[in-house]
This record gives sequence, structure tokens and C-alpha cells, in this order.
Amino acid sequence: MSTNLDDQKATKISLFSFSTPAMRAFHMSWLAFFVCFFAWFACAPLMPVISGEFHLTKDQIANINIAAVAITILVRLIVGPLCDKYGPRKTYTALLFLGSIPVFGVAAANSYESFLFFRLLIGAIGASFVITQYHTSVMFAPNVVGTANAAAAGWGNAGGGATQVLMPLLLSAIVMYGVEQSMGWRAALIVPGFMMLIVGCLYWKFTQDCPAGNYKQLREQGIEVEGGKKGGWAIIKEASRNYRVWILFVSYAACFGIEIFMHNVVTMYYVQKFNFGLKEAGMAAGIFGLLALFARAFGGIISDKVALKRGLDARTEILFMMILGEGLFLMLFSQMNTPVMAILSMTLFGLFTHMACGATYALVPFIDRKALGGVAGIIGAGGNVGAVAAGFIFKSMPDLQTCLLSLGIMVVVIGCVVLFIRFSPEHKAREKKLFEKALLERNEAV
Repeated sequence: MSTNLDDQKATKISLFSFSTPAMRAFHMSWLAFFVCFFAWFACAPLMPVISGEFHLTKDQIANINIAAVAITILVRLIVGPLCDKYGPRKTYTALLFLGSIPVFGVAAANSYESFLFFRLLIGAIGASFVITQYHTSVMFAPNVVGTANAAAAGWGNAGGGATQVLMPLLLSAIVMYGVEQSMGWRAALIVPGFMMLIVGCLYWKFTQDCPAGNYKQLREQGIEVEGGKKGGWAIIKEASRNYRVWILFVSYAACFGIEIFMHNVVTMYYVQKFNFGLKEAGMAAGIFGLLALFARAFGGIISDKVALKRGLDARTEILFMMILGEGLFLMLFSQMNTPVMAILSMTLFGLFTHMACGATYALVPFIDRKALGGVAGIIGAGGNVGAVAAGFIFKSMPDLQTCLLSLGIMVVVIGCVVLFIRFSPEHKAREKKLFEKALLERNEAV
């Protein structure tokens, strides 16, 4: 049966609505993403305490940071095709339930080796990003998909900032009730695990795979859905043949990769360089992550607005400018020697970083619609490759300040590579037609 599922996609974002499949997917996907990121980076703001208990060296801390993001590369490659095959509803629910196990496990760690092992496994929940972007991409029409992707990812990403602020406060509250600090951080880390289980139940109950229903039922009716009849590595192979995917892979390494690297080190940076207390460092570090609440969405909105006037190529130009700004302000941040100037420059650096992430995934749905899961998976994995690379660069540098300067220079260079993305006249004409059709449907619905 041939049914055009694109016609059923939402042409507007009704932010305060929970009544349509698209808006339920939007709200549940950002909530699931938020909880996953909260759990993923829950250890990071507590590392000054944890490193003291386990007597960790600089290299061991670097190994833990690398482990926290390394396995995500593989899992992000896997979950994209899994979304195409089984649907985002099943895939996200499974990730939330299975991902909670190592979150509980890290709280029980009693050595550097066991802590490293569970941090490695926790990294799997970072794949939540790919599912979030996939789910919003299949729910929203071309005229708003960039905004929907960026907003959902931005609000979800804010979990990385929220954990920087809340985990030190939670630890302090637990200690105030007479619990020893060595038990307090373990008790605090149990909380994100329970949050994942609760959201997993909600995701299963309130979402469906696409506007028309769940993939399993649609395929039983003979209706072709996202990814067609392909699944697994066939989707990855098809996506990997597109050079644009690999440019965005590298560009996402330069923005999201740097973002998650910062989540792992920024609290410790303020503690070591400016002698901040754990709560004060967490508050400062939280600014960087919480910018995602609006900055990532802003990147997607700008991409959508400019594309409305200037077409698909404009999305590429916007992404270039945002990555360039990220690199320049990261270099500036690395050279600041006073807390006020460091926080100010970090804020500007964080603003461009999150906007660049939003602009990247505002472009993703237009790369290859027939291999969306593979495209999203490969590009999403690029973010973690960037974080792992940053971790190894950190190990090779004398200090974190030098590392940040080097990363800033690399980001600027990578930003220039984005300008090599080009689309054929046929591709642009096809996307323009879909874009105009979505706008017409939206205007008719008003």
C-alpha cells in the first residue's frame, strides 16, 4: 500500500498542547532526553569528591571522561537503524530501562576499576539524542522540523546543565541529614536511575512512532514507513555513501563533542583554577549546560527562518557562522584569568556551541529522507567521537587551559569545512516543494 505519511506531519508547534501525536512525541522525547543527560553527567559535578575518595590521578580522571562518552559512539550508530526497524517508541523505552542499570551500578562502585566500568556503560544512554531527533523528524513537517528538532534537543540537553547545579545541592542536602560524604554521593547517584525508570513507563504509554501510528501495525497494513523496507546496517551503508553526512559528522564533533567534554571537566576546572567550592563551581558550570534551554532551539529557529527566505544552502552558511563563533569564544575562555571574565566568555562560547548543535540537526532531515535513521545515527556518533578525541587531547596536554585553547583552534578549522556542503538543483527543488507544501497546509489550517 502506498500512503504518503509526509502529509500527516505537523506543520506547526503547539507548545502547550499534549493532545496530538506530534506534540506528545515532542514533549516526551525532550523529557526522556533531559533525564538521560541528567543521569549521563550526574557523576561529573561530584568528581572532586569521588576523585578524592578513590585517590584518582589526572590520567585516571581523563580515562573516566573518555569512557563516559566512548561507548556512545557505537550505540548511536545502532539506535538510528533500530528506530527505522522497530520505531522510536520501543527503542527509547528499552534504552531508558536498560540504561538505568549502570546508573544504579556506578553508585555501588568501590574502586577506580569498577567506577570506570560503569561509567563506560552509562555512556550508552547518550544515544538518547539520536532517538529524540529521529522522533521529532518523523513527526514534524519541513517548515518547522528544524525548530522542533532544536527545541527538543535543547531542552533535553539542559539536563547536562541541571545536573551540574542540582547534584552538588543534592549531595549537600544528604550530608546535612548526617549521612557521611562517602555514602552521600552514592545515594545522590541513585536518584537519576529512578527518574529513568519512571520516564520509560511514561514514554511507552503516551507516544507512538509516527503521526499515523506505530511502525509494526502500519507495516502489517502494507504501509511503508521511514526507512522503507530497509533496516539495520543497510540504513547505515546508504547514509555513509553521502559525503554530506561525514562533513556533518565532523562538524557535530566540533560542537556537541566539545559540549559533552565540557560537561565532564568544567566543574573541576573552576575548582582547580579559581578555587571555587563544589556548589559554586556547579553553579558556574551549570550556566554552560542550561543555555541549551533556549540557545539550541534558537539555532534551529534561525536555520528555519533563513531557509524560508534563502533556501537550503542558507542552513549550511548559518551552521558555519555558529561553529566559527564557538571556536573563537572557546579560545577566549581558555585565556581568562579572572572568574567573572571566565564565566562571561564561557557564556558566549556556550551560546554559540548550543546554537551550532541546533543548526546541525536543523539540516539533518534534509540530507537523505530514505536513510534518516542512518544519517541521524552517524552524525550523532560524530559528537561522541569529538568528545573522545577531546579527552585524548586533554591527556596529552600539560593542563586543561592549554587543551581548551587547542580545541578552540581546531573548532575554527572544522567550521570552515562545513562550507563544502552543497546540494544539487534537483535536491533543492524537491525540498523546496515539500517546504512550500507544508507552509500551504499550515496556512489552510489557520
